[in-house]
Amino acid sequence: MSFEWLFVKKIKVIALVGASGTGKSYHAKLVAQKYKIDFIIDDGLLIRNNRIVAGHSAKEEKTFMASVKAAVFDEKSRRDEVARKLQTEKFSSVLVVGTSDKMVRKIAARLQLPLPAKIVYIEDIASQEAIDTALRTRRVEGKHVIPLPSVEVKRGYPDIYLAPISVLKPSVVQGPIQSIPVLHEKSVVRPSYSIPQKSHISGLALSLMVKNCVSEFNESYKVKKIEVKDTETGYRLVIFIVVDAGTDLEKKITELRRYITDNIEKYTGILIEEVNIIIDNV
Repeated sequence: MSFEWLFVKKIKVIALVGASGTGKSYHAKLVAQKYKIDFIIDDGLLIRNNRIVAGHSAKEEKTFMASVKAAVFDEKSRRDEVARKLQTEKFSSVLVVGTSDKMVRKIAARLQLPLPAKIVYIEDIASQEAIDTALRTRRVEGKHVIPLPSVEVKRGYPDIYLAPISVLKPSVVQGPIQSIPVLHEKSVVRPSYSIPQKSHISGLALSLMVKNCVSEFNESYKVKKIEVKDTETGYRLVIFIVVDAGTDLEKKITELRRYITDNIEKYTGILIEEVNIIIDNV
């Protein structure tokens, strides 16, 4: 196999880059459609027309390091399998998904593809809220997305399959691909190496963190009482507070709920399943 064959065919490579868990696989189909891309290469898989045509999913690996190696085609037999398949197919473009510029270039080189002519960054096509939600899902719940319909994933990787996702409108709220009104089906999986283990914390420590979060959010808010319920997978909180009367109170309480959840999960690794805020006095 040689580089010349693919360069003669004028293959165009586009890359989608973003940190782990930021929603790259979730958005891969949207990028592929925008740029009329024939193949998607994501986490060790070669995908075309919603089907796996070659490769082995990195999500199936038992350890995180093994998953990383599979994603960059570290094993010669696996990268040769994909490269051979590419040589037998008629196509003009490929989307390579990775966590860094270096990673997508490494994948392209190992599969005897040209280096990416264009790199799309996840921050350019997804809102910060969408990225934060994806990160939370990955960090707390250990869930990953494969840009394939459920029937394809269940057939090849039934042990890690969880559920389908059907998206009528893209979750991007900015950038050039925001208005594509196409139904995409993706699959949620949970690799064995990312199954979350519950972290424990005392009720007192958790209550102190909640009080600190409320104070940081708004010094005028006073916490009167906190109830902590320890569940099998995480914690549920009921917070009684005194607030000053004002406009947009409902909006502010919603923001406070999110602030408490995001900060406690970020700095402790525990799962906050539910936060109920009860206004005791205004």
